[in-house]
Amino acid sequence: MSRINTNVDALISRRMYTNNTNMLSKSLERLSTGYRINRGSDDPAGLIASENLRSQQASITAAIGNAERADQVMNVAEGGLQEINSLLLEMQGLVGQAGNDAGLSVEEKQANQLQVDSIIQTIDRISESTNFQGIKLLNGTYDFDITSQNAKIADVSVRSAKLDYGASNAVKVLVTDSAQHAGLFMSMGGTVFDLSAADATFTFEVAGREGSRQFSFTSGTALSAAAAQINTYKDVTGVSAVASNSGLWVKSTEFGADQFVSIKVIDDAGHDGTIVQLSGGTENGLHTTNTKLSLATAGVKDVGQDMAAIINGLAATASGKTIRINTEFLEAEMTLTNTGAQTLGTISAFTITGGGAEFNLGPSVNVGNQIILGIGNTSSRNLGSYAAGYLTSLGSGKANNTVDGDVTQGQKVVDAAIRQVSQLRGRIGAFQKNVIGATVNALGVAYENTAAAESSIRDTDFAKETAEMTRAQILVAASSNVLSMTKAMPQNVLGLLG
Repeated sequence: MSRINTNVDALISRRMYTNNTNMLSKSLERLSTGYRINRGSDDPAGLIASENLRSQQASITAAIGNAERADQVMNVAEGGLQEINSLLLEMQGLVGQAGNDAGLSVEEKQANQLQVDSIIQTIDRISESTNFQGIKLLNGTYDFDITSQNAKIADVSVRSAKLDYGASNAVKVLVTDSAQHAGLFMSMGGTVFDLSAADATFTFEVAGREGSRQFSFTSGTALSAAAAQINTYKDVTGVSAVASNSGLWVKSTEFGADQFVSIKVIDDAGHDGTIVQLSGGTENGLHTTNTKLSLATAGVKDVGQDMAAIINGLAATASGKTIRINTEFLEAEMTLTNTGAQTLGTISAFTITGGGAEFNLGPSVNVGNQIILGIGNTSSRNLGSYAAGYLTSLGSGKANNTVDGDVTQGQKVVDAAIRQVSQLRGRIGAFQKNVIGATVNALGVAYENTAAAESSIRDTDFAKETAEMTRAQILVAASSNVLSMTKAMPQNVLGLLG
């Protein structure tokens, strides 16, 4: 080159020096920050993917926190329920003692009743005071709001439901098969036992789900008296009786396929009657086949029937008059009245308008990730059952008190209350173990995988970048030396001037 106005070599060297310097600066930035992508120009597509993954990580972190908080709330509720359960067990012992009527003085009964009253008051206090950050958990705050309950629905418990914001859930029940007692009709041809001889005795055994008893009646005994005698032991046998103009109806005290009634004739005393099973189609219908009393020594048995129903388009499980459904969007149990359980057709049961303890256990806030758990009111006026009664009935002066009340029924109430609290504790435990525990584990794995994906896109590969930095350092040093040389080249032209 023999021109001095434009040093092309210097321009080329300067450009390469600038490029190499930028390369070195980029490597130093990546090594110092730990990120391969520090701005959009580093990798536009990679930046978009990285930010999306970071957003997903933030959502997963929040979901894990939500699940852990839900577990803490359930721990507080479980603690209160555990104390209530202990009190109910103590009450069960007091009611059992009250059944030993001849062995207790009036003062002892009154002392026991004071304890029962104290337990009822303590249960109410625990129900009102159990709270998480001031939000009460056991007083019905997190029970579901139910409206328009049909008169054919005797009792209802909604345990879980999913509702869109501001929406409601109308629950409809289609009764496809009726609930029935187990039952037999013993035809006697009149209203009294008309036997072959005045000193003859008609003897038969009645059995049901709870047990059996043998009865003997002499000629001329009214069937109504026999029915009264059978009813005396209905708590022991699970069987009740009603006299008619021509015989004796013997039925289970409860509805359902787990109920049965059996009559075994020990001595027919020459009576020419029959035993007929109830028809499978109607509650008071009779089968066409009869069994002679003289042939019933082996026993005649009839089994009850559970109702069959469809709830919101899904087949329900049933036990007697009680039906249940358990799906992702609705878990509920309801007991129908006799009329409701024995009338085929559609019932607009009730409408869920809100309520429940709502937890969002997924990265997205939507109905799919929300779990809404119902925690009912556990005060004494709500513990028990529609059929047995409620805990308040054991208070002083009430029907089932331990001084002069019906302690047999009182024990049934306490049993129902214990089952109710135990079931609630079981649902909370299942929620903690199978929902919260599994969710936290799954979210933890999802977070790990998401973080790994984000890291592979955005983080610096130090081994690779260190090599790039070394290369850039060498190139910067070389280009710097070359640039110095190109600046000196024009001076060589001066030698041509002599």
